[in-house]
Amino acid sequence: MGIKKKAITTTMAVALVVALVVGLALGYLVSMITAPPATATVTETVVSTKTLATTVFQTTTIPATGVFTLTVTTQVTGIPTGLPKEILIGALLPMTGPLASFGENDKAAIEVAIEEINAFLKDLGIPSTVKLLVEDTEVKPAVALEKLTSLNAKGVKFIIGPMASSELKHIKGYADANKILLFSQSSTAPELAIEDDFIFRLCPCDIWQGRAIARMLHESNIKYIVAVWRGDPWGDGLERVVKERFGELGGEIAYEIRYDPDAKEFSAEVSTLASKVSELVNKYGADKVGVLDISFEEAAILLKQASEYDVLGKVKWFGSDGTALSEDIRKDPTSASFSVKTKFLNSIFTPTKLKKYSEVREKIISKVGREPESYAYNTYDAAWLIALSLLCVGKYDSEAVKKVLPTIANNYFGSTGWMILDKAGDRLPTNYDFWTIVEEAGEYKWKLVAMYDVVMDSITWH
Repeated sequence: MGIKKKAITTTMAVALVVALVVGLALGYLVSMITAPPATATVTETVVSTKTLATTVFQTTTIPATGVFTLTVTTQVTGIPTGLPKEILIGALLPMTGPLASFGENDKAAIEVAIEEINAFLKDLGIPSTVKLLVEDTEVKPAVALEKLTSLNAKGVKFIIGPMASSELKHIKGYADANKILLFSQSSTAPELAIEDDFIFRLCPCDIWQGRAIARMLHESNIKYIVAVWRGDPWGDGLERVVKERFGELGGEIAYEIRYDPDAKEFSAEVSTLASKVSELVNKYGADKVGVLDISFEEAAILLKQASEYDVLGKVKWFGSDGTALSEDIRKDPTSASFSVKTKFLNSIFTPTKLKKYSEVREKIISKVGREPESYAYNTYDAAWLIALSLLCVGKYDSEAVKKVLPTIANNYFGSTGWMILDKAGDRLPTNYDFWTIVEEAGEYKWKLVAMYDVVMDSITWH
């Protein structure tokens, strides 16, 4: 039987589709095809919102029998997204000062994210890399503004941090005026929940942490509290919320001691604290009295001085996200021992602890050698949100990113879980973990002991 030969023309369409931020297909391989003699012509159709590449075409004659391979090679011909070769992301972190151990954790988390982002860009064939510029704010508002001004002079328009609400409040006007997007991992002062500014806060504001602390006080059968706190926007706001909610639950903040956030020692404050606690203990009993300490890592000094008063060791102490997982407290034997004695409970927002969280946690621990606080994961997610937003808009433009970021965030599930923001650009309410220091095998360690459910307004003990 004879075989009738005919000419066959083959047209293959290679579609490059931008998925969330950029198309991933940059090449096409046709192989292992058996056919009679013919001429094969390859053409390409691009379905994309951006010109991603040019393609080298090849026309060949297919042999009468056998197997042939036809390769279409794609070559990137420039920076298709319009991004600079070096994408600058700044970080305003407390590398020294009363949040230094947190700053070390957060810097490591951002570095983990940028390593992954640069690998991602390379896989996409985009010849851009992210460069991180870190500035130490020392948790001082004036220094934070100085460092922000310096980063702006270098052309940086996307910055992770600062940590403290006092810093953020001080630099907000400059950031808005110069269209610099700030992504604070841990600012929680309610007064900074402002719509349509250049600030995104990747944690819930303290309206919710205040409720968590008040519920913990109530669940611990505490009726009377002496509050001691740093006098800044964060401390003032959190103390106010706790006071209001604790009152609704039948408790009372009987005495209030506000201290200078720049203080280096607390002998006067601790003396007053001991006097007020003694008065309440004599009236109501030690089991009904507690101390609320709203501090940063200067709490290590405050706790050490408090240990000198016997009465302060007889009541329970409660802290917040400013002291949860503090290395300064854990490493100081006197402060750590006093924390164990007083069952010092510290609240901080709860990341969604799934596979992504575990992977990032292991990478951060490999860099810093300890358990990072929850806000470190927010800095990781912040870097990715910036990168994805830049890929989406295709240019280094803070105003363009500001428009798309809420949508990207609301559809982003990162190391902390869903990053859904409210109208003020703050994260929606989450649960809160409670950490305390324990002594195990002669070593002081932070241990997760309870969780506050924001929906049920209840405490679950681990």
